[in-house]
Amino acid sequence: MEDLIIERTAKTPHVEFLALDKKLTLAGRSIPENSIQFYDQLLAWTNAFCASDPGQVEVHVKLEYFNTSSSKCLMDLLKRLEQCDCKSEVFWYYEEEDEDMQEAGEDYAAIIQLPFKLVEMTSDD
Repeated sequence: MEDLIIERTAKTPHVEFLALDKKLTLAGRSIPENSIQFYDQLLAWTNAFCASDPGQVEVHVKLEYFNTSSSKCLMDLLKRLEQCDCKSEVFWYYEEEDEDMQEAGEDYAAIIQLPFKLVEMTSDD
C-alpha cells in the first residue's frame, strides 16, 4: 500500500500516513476552504489501510488550530479507525498554554473509544 503524504500549506495540515510504519500523523493548521474535499482522500486511504488488517496503529494529532468543519472530518477519521479491527492509539499533542487544544483532545477522548494520550508540549519540544 502506498503512503499518503501531503505537504502543509497555510490552510491545510501536513499529512503523513505511513502504511509500513503503521503511523498516521496530522500536523499544523486545518482550515481548508473545503474540509470534506481535503479529508475525503484521508478517509479513503484510511478505509484501504484498515482493510489491509494493519494491526497496531499510532495516530499522532499535532494540530495548532482547526476549524469547525475540520473538527467534524477529524471525528469521522477517528471513528473510522475506531471501527477498524486494528488496535489504534491516539496521541493528541497540545502546547502547554493552549487550553482550547487540550480541551478538544479531552472531548475527542470522551467520544472516541480508542486509547488517547494527551501530550503536553513545552516551548523546548
